[in-house]
Amino acid sequence: MPRDTDPRLLRAFVAVADELHFTRAAARLFTAQQALSRDIRRLEERLGAVLFVRTTRRVALTAEGERLLPYARRVLAAHEELAAAAARDDRPLLVDIGVWISTGGQVLDEARRLAPGTEFVARFHSGLTGAAGQLAAGRLDVSFGRVAGLPPEVLAGLGHRLVRLERVAVLLPGDHRLARLPAVPLDALAGETLYAGAGNEETTEWTDYARRLFAGRGIGLAAPFPKIEGEAEFTRVVRGRGWSVLASEVFIGVPGMVLRPLTDPVPLSPVSVVWRRGLRHPGLDALLTAARRLGEENHWSQRPRGAWLPEADEQVIRAH
Repeated sequence: MPRDTDPRLLRAFVAVADELHFTRAAARLFTAQQALSRDIRRLEERLGAVLFVRTTRRVALTAEGERLLPYARRVLAAHEELAAAAARDDRPLLVDIGVWISTGGQVLDEARRLAPGTEFVARFHSGLTGAAGQLAAGRLDVSFGRVAGLPPEVLAGLGHRLVRLERVAVLLPGDHRLARLPAVPLDALAGETLYAGAGNEETTEWTDYARRLFAGRGIGLAAPFPKIEGEAEFTRVVRGRGWSVLASEVFIGVPGMVLRPLTDPVPLSPVSVVWRRGLRHPGLDALLTAARRLGEENHWSQRPRGAWLPEADEQVIRAH
C-alpha cells in the first residue's frame, strides 16, 4: 500500500464497504456523494486495484477489495491511536501568563477553579512574540497578548480569542511632574521619553503598539535596551535609569513609582488568549470558558468614551 495514502480515502473505502451503498456512506461521512465517488476512484488509482463492482442496483466488494479491507481497517485504527496519544488529555497544559498580576494570571486562576482535575503549569515569558515561537515549536500550549503585533505568517498558525481591552497606563517616578494627576492626558507626555521594551525581541508586539500610539504626539521611545528578566531586575533598571514606562492598568507595583491611566484619548490594548492551532485539551476549554466568564462579569470588552485602538488591532477584532 502506498505510504502517502490519505486516511480520508481509507475512511471512504471502509464506509462504502460497510454500507454497500454510496448515498448512505456519504451521509455517514458528512460529505457529498460525488466527492465520495471521487475519493474511491483516487484510492483505486493509488492502489492499482478495483475495490467495488458498481451497477445501478447494487454495490459489492471485489475479491481484491475484500482482501485489502482488513488492512485498511488496521491502518485507520493506528491513525486513531496516534491521534489519541497525541491529544493526551491527561498531560499538563503549559500556559504562559507573563506575570501573576496579569489578565492571563486571572484567567488561569479561574480556569483552575473551574477544572480542578486538570493540571495547568504556568510559564512566564515576557512577551507574546517570544511565546509565539514556543507555541509553534510545541514547547508551550497557550499564551496571552496582543496578536495584531505578530507577523501574519506566525498568526496563521495560531488560534486566538479576544479576552480583554486593557486600558493603557504610564508608570511614573514618584517625583515626576505628572505623578500627582489621577489620569495623564496623552498630550501632557509630549517631550517625554517612555520605555516600551525596545531591544527585547520577545516583546516586539508591545513596542509596535507604543510606536503607533506615540506617532505624531511628540512622545519619544526609549532607546533599545537588553531584555530585562524578573520583577526585581525590572525595578532596579527602571528606577536606576529614571525611566517612565508605557504599561497597562494590570501591572506590577514598583516601589517609588506610580501607575496612572492615560486619557484624551483612552488607549486600549487588546489581550487575547492564544493557542497552537489544532490543540485539543480540556484545559484549553477551561481557559476559554474562564476568559468568557470573567469578561462578562467585569465588562472587559467595554470601550470607554474616547477610546483609541491601532487600526491593525481594529482589523483583527472585526475579523473575529
